[in-house]
Amino acid sequence: MSERSVERWRRAWWEGGMPAPPSKGPPRAPKLSGAQFAQLDGELARGPAAHGWEGQRWTLVRIKTVIARRFRITCSMVGVWRLMHLHGWSRQCPARRALERDEHAVELWRKEIWPRVEAPRRRSGLTSSSRTRPGSR
Repeated sequence: MSERSVERWRRAWWEGGMPAPPSKGPPRAPKLSGAQFAQLDGELARGPAAHGWEGQRWTLVRIKTVIARRFRITCSMVGVWRLMHLHGWSRQCPARRALERDEHAVELWRKEIWPRVEAPRRRSGLTSSSRTRPGSR
């Protein structure tokens, strides 16, 4: 590439820039219309138990299954997440602990198993990045 070509391109850019291609709109239209999402919202409000799942939470897999059953539309997991996020849904943490939680087993695991799994901590002291010369003061 020559300096002259670069100068011509720079001058053309400063004088008006390159025309941008016209927008073709969003890359993909949403798979569910507003009315369909309103129906989905009603289905989700009924809860997972109403759709045959045990437990009290909606997961992306469960929502994807409800969409496939109700509307006969297949979505990817990312597509379901984007759809839910677009309509104001967010990932939620449970407000209380699970009823099935076994506190005794959790405490036992913390005291006996976790110390064996956890990596040993580095001792504080003199260190050096050299393998041949240990740290010194």
